[in-house]
Amino acid sequence: MRATSKVKDPRKRNAADVDTSRRQQLLRESARLFREKGYDGTSVRDIAQATGMQSGSWVYHFATKHDILEAVMQEGLVDALARIEAIVARGLPPRQQFDQLLRTHLDTLLGAGQDFIPVVLYDWRSLEPAARRRVSVLLKRYEAVWENALAQLRVAGDWSGTTRIDALLLFGALNWIARWYDPRGALDVRELADECIRFFLRRSPAPVRRSKSSARSKRAAG
Repeated sequence: MRATSKVKDPRKRNAADVDTSRRQQLLRESARLFREKGYDGTSVRDIAQATGMQSGSWVYHFATKHDILEAVMQEGLVDALARIEAIVARGLPPRQQFDQLLRTHLDTLLGAGQDFIPVVLYDWRSLEPAARRRVSVLLKRYEAVWENALAQLRVAGDWSGTTRIDALLLFGALNWIARWYDPRGALDVRELADECIRFFLRRSPAPVRRSKSSARSKRAAG
């Protein structure tokens, strides 16, 4: 007997894609609203209006508003963690690694449409205990990447601190920027990152490596 392969019904696949897209839209809009108005200040009706859904239709994806809050935090942390773990995987020298980690962290706080991590910072107390424990697993992984990066800086002689408080002070300073930074101001995120690196390392940011081909092109142009 000849084996036959099962062909997935494209209608089911399209329906699944639509569900995923709607869920992502729901998370994005909820994150924006939670950041702008706070979790307590955001109503179910606000979320429904922002997503164009009927008041009860979002329950298909999440049973309660609190479930949305937890999902928003997990979504933001999973994405942020993937970004910094990719940096670590490149095996950069300690200063360059710190440079890239800091720039990425600021982007997750201040970049366009990056509302997820600010919700983690400012609505943490709104999480129920069980949800807080689940989200904490991701937070600890994120913090561990930074603690290891600081340990490498110490070995290289570029970080004078010697305790875990170093990372807490670093995060406290960086995360507070989300409170006062004005994207319409004169300082853009790249320049702000430069200033942060100078402050924390007491020296200029690590130089960006250029490929040999680009260097030759520049000399030829000169």
